[in-house]
Amino acid sequence: MAPNLAPRSAWPKVVLDLCLAQGLGPQNSVRGRRVPSRRAAALLVALNLTLSAAQTAAPAAPSSTPPATTAPSVPVPAPAAGLPAKPRPPAANYVALGVLYYDQGNFGDAYLAFRAAAEADPSVSGALLGLGRTQSRLRLYGPALDTLKKLVAQDPRNVSGYLALAQAYQAQYVGTSDRSPILGNLDAALKVLDAGEAATRGGESDKLDLNLSKVYNERGYIYRLQQQSDKAIETFKKANTLNPDNGIILYNIGDMYYATGDIPQALNYLQLAVIADPSDPFNRAYYAKLLALSGNINAAKSEAAQAARVAPQNPYAVGQYGVVSYLAKDAKTARTQLLASIKLDPLRYPEFYYYMGRLELDQGNLKEARNNLTKSVALASTTPEYLYYLGLSYERSGQDAAPDKIKALDSYSRAARLAPNYQLALDGVQRTR
Repeated sequence: MAPNLAPRSAWPKVVLDLCLAQGLGPQNSVRGRRVPSRRAAALLVALNLTLSAAQTAAPAAPSSTPPATTAPSVPVPAPAAGLPAKPRPPAANYVALGVLYYDQGNFGDAYLAFRAAAEADPSVSGALLGLGRTQSRLRLYGPALDTLKKLVAQDPRNVSGYLALAQAYQAQYVGTSDRSPILGNLDAALKVLDAGEAATRGGESDKLDLNLSKVYNERGYIYRLQQQSDKAIETFKKANTLNPDNGIILYNIGDMYYATGDIPQALNYLQLAVIADPSDPFNRAYYAKLLALSGNINAAKSEAAQAARVAPQNPYAVGQYGVVSYLAKDAKTARTQLLASIKLDPLRYPEFYYYMGRLELDQGNLKEARNNLTKSVALASTTPEYLYYLGLSYERSGQDAAPDKIKALDSYSRAARLAPNYQLALDGVQRTR
């Protein structure tokens, strides 16, 4: 069974209280791209003008050290001769701008804003929190860990800082191909969450349940990465007990049940997630796929179409509409939606390359099937189903591609090593040996 590969954080954006501190509404800190408030929009325009003016001022004297190429840098212009330097906007303004950019998925500009905030006043926790999270998004894992360690050292009651630091450890673990130097990352993340839980219990009593639910939710992800499925489900359920109406926690429980092969329980929790947050396209799209896998094709198509209609720029919702269409044997819609999803985000969802490969394989387009299935395996090399179908594409022959039994055997063998009881892979090994 191909995994969903889409675990979701209940608090993936810069924290809500940070937005509120800047006078921004919660719509700017929670999932999705929403229209900024008037104050936020005005702030965005004002700061953009400030940054634009700074960029067109006289350039700074050249440095003897070559500029870094791994991240954007904030321009710091020299004042014109004989004129006093213009006062820099306060750090809070840059933080607010960073929140807006981050929430829009514009991580390059968010990095510039948060870095400017941290340089203006390193004691502002929101600047370090935003900078660390943005560095992690830009795959600057070492700097992200350094920034967030600095944050929790100077603000040991900042629960969001501990959560972000644990997330950075996980992101480095997931995003690094050679994990040998970072095998301790997941244990380090668990220790950070222990410290976060201690900070939570010593903090504001009115936020205790909410903050504990965040800590438990994050622990669930780590147990998932450690392949401790029962422990992950138990931990996600603890988060759900403390925060019963959070659709993302319900999603995570359903996702874990699906990963263990328990589709009825997965369906139950995804349905609860849709009820908790009907406008969330992730919940509805995933629920649609589970309906299709359980045989309820008509209901699945309706839910999937609605999710894609509500969020046409969401690659997950669009892609799951393609998956459901494929399972419903609607090849035309499947092709359209899967291609649209891959175009929206070509690296995040290997599942959609997998189903695109299945579709091409069904239609005898072996060259394209191999191309898509190779991409799915490259993005998720430990998924037996992806490897099995890649092997099948190499075993078959067609007008546009000859069989390659050596590559077929290699793929089948890798799938069988990952899942020793995977009968289709074992049969493939026997056929091509």
